Amino acid sequence: HEPESVRSLYGARPGEESFANNCLLARRLAERGVRYIQLFDWGWDSHGTNESTSINKGFIDKCRSIDQPIAALISDLKQRGLLEDTLVVWGGEFGRTPMSERGNGRDHNPSGFTMWMAGGGVRGGQTIGATDELGFKATENRQHVQSIHASILHLLGIDNMELTYLHQGRPERPTINEGEFCEQLVTG
Repeated sequence: HEPESVRSLYGARPGEESFANNCLLARRLAERGVRYIQLFDWGWDSHGTNESTSINKGFIDKCRSIDQPIAALISDLKQRGLLEDTLVVWGGEFGRTPMSERGNGRDHNPSGFTMWMAGGGVRGGQTIGATDELGFKATENRQHVQSIHASILHLLGIDNMELTYLHQGRPERPTINEGEFCEQLVTG
């Protein structure tokens, strides 16, 4: 029931399975007060061993399929006054090595990866951290994954040291005893 202008903004087509439709659905859910929405976009396990997963063809095509819907989601949330209360987190659990390993393609790389956040109290327009010139390992302003989790929890209004859950009968913290939120990330 969205106007054509909105569907066009996202690149969404009714009845079609697509990341664009999922982004539009996410906006509709946020608009209706759903507190947690998680989107998946499959096919990022691109080792580069064939054309559909190569860095100069498949990866470019994959990025093109998500760029427009993601930009539309953020601008649509902002236009509707929802972005300031909606935290958008984009990322995965690892990056890719910059080189082929033993001819088997690019391997998983936990030492250098990218995440980005928007809205929900995130200070925009900045880059925190950097990798070496090859993109192999984080070298500058490195953030431990527990600090990233602590930052997300802080933005959601949750003290990571107070949050516990039962795991095998004993209380655990998602950030163990580590992790302080990254102050550069948070506005105000």
